[in-house]
Amino acid sequence: MLCDVNRASLHLTAGMRDFINANADWLTVFQLPTYAPDLNPTEGVWSLVKRDIGNLAAADLGQITRAVKRRLKRIQYRPDLADGCLIGTGLSFDLAR
Repeated sequence: MLCDVNRASLHLTAGMRDFINANADWLTVFQLPTYAPDLNPTEGVWSLVKRDIGNLAAADLGQITRAVKRRLKRIQYRPDLADGCLIGTGLSFDLAR
């Protein structure tokens, strides 16, 4: 485990701390800053969505919702875009451990 759970106690419930301690043999916990959009791949996804709908002159909320869903569906079928959002954070999933 890479995180001192006691240091993270402000952000973790007792149940979460217990879970981390019980699974320390396979679970790695990273202490991240409170607000770190550059470490959040979701920010990259929303950036792609907002870029696509930036000039949308929607008549109502339903039209915006449909446009966002279409853009998210397009990203879903382009794994290279989603992977790029993860790579842009500098983080990765190392499944070989």
